[in-house]
Amino acid sequence: MNYPLLFEKIREPGFPEGFYYAHLPTLGLTTHGEGLEGARRAAEELAGLWLAELQERGETPPRPGETLLSTLEVPEHALQGA
Repeated sequence: MNYPLLFEKIREPGFPEGFYYAHLPTLGLTTHGEGLEGARRAAEELAGLWLAELQERGETPPRPGETLLSTLEVPEHALQGA
């Protein structure tokens, strides 16, 4: 089964340069790894563990649906004090 996978470059203090978040929105999971391939491997491992746990509990894994990607512009004044 193919699940949508979204990558986002990490720009947070404490993370070395070149790390990415890997989001699996259908499964509600997020992980990270070094580079896109590292993030993809981490996502594959996490998804495998999560899906195995669901199966062990007798639950049906969510099926991927239509995935759309957009952006949201947040005004600078809304970020003040955040």
